[in-house]
Amino acid sequence: MANDELGRQLSLGGIDTAEGEGPAAAEEAMEARIEQGVHNYSAAEDYVWPTDPEVRKKLEWFQDQKLALMMHWGPYAQLGVVESWALSDADADWSRTGIDWGVNAQEFKQQYFGLNKTFNPVRFQPEQWAELAAEAGIRYLVFTTKHHDGFCMWDSAYSDYKITAEDCPYHTNRYADICGHLFEAFRKKGIGIAAYFSKADWHNEHYWSSNYQRGDYMWRGPAYVPEEHPEEWEKFVQFTHNQIKELASQYGKLDIMWFDAGWVCKESGQDIRLGEVIDQVRTWQPGMLCADRTVGGPYENYITPEQCVPEEPLGVPWESCITLGTSFSFAYEDTYKSPREVVCLLVDIVAKGGNLAINVGPQPDGRLPRGAVTTLRGLGEWLAVYGEAIYGTRVCAPYKAGNLAFTRKGDKAVYVLELFAHETEKVPAVVTIPYLGTVHKITLLDTGEELPFTADKAGITVNVPGEQQGGAPIARVYKLETE
Repeated sequence: MANDELGRQLSLGGIDTAEGEGPAAAEEAMEARIEQGVHNYSAAEDYVWPTDPEVRKKLEWFQDQKLALMMHWGPYAQLGVVESWALSDADADWSRTGIDWGVNAQEFKQQYFGLNKTFNPVRFQPEQWAELAAEAGIRYLVFTTKHHDGFCMWDSAYSDYKITAEDCPYHTNRYADICGHLFEAFRKKGIGIAAYFSKADWHNEHYWSSNYQRGDYMWRGPAYVPEEHPEEWEKFVQFTHNQIKELASQYGKLDIMWFDAGWVCKESGQDIRLGEVIDQVRTWQPGMLCADRTVGGPYENYITPEQCVPEEPLGVPWESCITLGTSFSFAYEDTYKSPREVVCLLVDIVAKGGNLAINVGPQPDGRLPRGAVTTLRGLGEWLAVYGEAIYGTRVCAPYKAGNLAFTRKGDKAVYVLELFAHETEKVPAVVTIPYLGTVHKITLLDTGEELPFTADKAGITVNVPGEQQGGAPIARVYKLETE
């Protein structure tokens, strides 16, 4: 992930790199996948439905949840800069903007990697985070156990670059094993757990090393061609497998493992044999979803648009990860979307059959930014009243029509969400709903008041009594009883 305000919508093109062309060709191919740290997303027509019945069952659970809290957090939060990407010399032109330390690239990378020595989030309180998430209507957590920079937010036995290492001042804190405490606190609130894990590790000597032709100049991929150094690559594969199994065996039930760094895949010559380790994990975590994002195939169990929303329903499971502020990582004096904006975003996504993973970057001291907290609470207040039209729903034609969005629950109910993007909008007393199915009764979801309506070939006309008081609501939600 990376800082991005473009909200671009991209579709993934496959990687076609001829065997043995080397790092330069692979690097060029990677550009087709990621632009300024933002991943493209796989095409729905290429989606492979899993055959494992436990995974299929879990996908139904996933499609019921609708709302996740994503969190990018690590030592980089101290600087308020984009997570990890400034380490890649090939991405320096966009990722090191705003950083002027008066040092060369190699010194800069050393200083970045040294941020673990000052990372001390003493105001981290996992129970408060979980309480806020529950209040906000969050149904599952997507947390960065490790980003591309390789810093582990759990007590990994396979790395010394971690929150519990002796050179990190936080290692003596009772919450030092952050993933363990955070996952447990969220589970106690009934919130699902998705472990974000970067398949790349820019701190690991078996991935990045100055002992090869590149010297100190690094890009997103390994310092060498894996095909030419199979023994070195195998060491990295085993390291990665060990960390994945560690998270999946020592940190309780995981509903999802969410894999970033889509360039680490067989097609690019970086085969970590992810399916092999996921199949093993599923012997003790049956049905656990695997989101091998942008890679496609049987281990990308759902598609992950980033900082954008598809124009139409995809017809397969998907989740848009979108920042609440302007950045995935914490940014000083950031601005945050309002509850109205997030509700409109959530409804747009849910009407198209997707989930929203709304991202908040925690502060370096362990607190959540005040502006983000305010918006999350406002979102929760709305969902406490109207969540019936969101959670557990599926797509319903015509999906979107003007400022109307549609969801359904089986054959019993259709929900029509009339959105008002601005408080100054006029709220009409008569609403025409382009729904042609049979409707027996229409009520306002918040009050239960039954509304008079007429139906014809153009749809349903509803009369909404009462005068507008104050500004426009975020939405009016109509429940259409269809059975």
